[in-house]
Amino acid sequence: MEKQLKSVAKTTETSLQVVDALQGTDGMTIGELSEYLGLAPSTAHRHLATLKKHGYVVREGDVYALGLRFLTIGGQIQRRVTAYPMIKEKVDALADETGERAQFLVEENGERVYLYTEVGQSAVQTGAHVGKRGALHTSAAGKAILAAYERDRVEQIVDAHGLDAGHDGIGTREELFDELERIRERGYAFNRQETTAGVHAVGAAVNAGGDVIGALSVSGPANRITDDRFTEALPERILGAVNELELHIEHSV
Repeated sequence: MEKQLKSVAKTTETSLQVVDALQGTDGMTIGELSEYLGLAPSTAHRHLATLKKHGYVVREGDVYALGLRFLTIGGQIQRRVTAYPMIKEKVDALADETGERAQFLVEENGERVYLYTEVGQSAVQTGAHVGKRGALHTSAAGKAILAAYERDRVEQIVDAHGLDAGHDGIGTREELFDELERIRERGYAFNRQETTAGVHAVGAAVNAGGDVIGALSVSGPANRITDDRFTEALPERILGAVNELELHIEHSV
């Protein structure tokens, strides 16, 4: 297991706290930021000025907001994932074929992260977007990833992040490992309103050379994704896309 650093750069840590505070907002003034973080206005200004100098923050009047440099970095990281162009193609096809929201998720530091997502003609907004993070055990794609891991790795993730049951999901280790065994047996995972009330999803992991690179999933309204469509049609479609993606990766290496 990775050893915990004994010391951190306090100035860098404060700058990252500034970035976190600005994330998800339309921007903040120096006064708002200093009050939110408990910093002296001069300290808040110094960190904002430094971030602005390097293009990570932009200023409009008295308001500071995150800059598009983060998008530049995110795009480079996104394309670094194995077979990203083919992943994007498969997600787009799933969204078009099903009419629902399709996505590809990866695991980073024990959390699920949306790498790419697309919406079909009938899709509803669920708050999912590229870069969004969350618990692995409450999503179909996340559970599919966990099911492909060794037990020790899953234990480490649970130790670090716990098992919040969400809306109506897994709340104990016993429940989790029982569910992961079922996923291994059938090859795909279900999400029954565990991430978002009223939303169902189906997901399956994608392997490359014996390593899990992420998972494909399709999600939509629980009243529309139900019965055979939920338990048979969507799993079959997703497994087909996973198989094609894995073959592409295998023969392109």
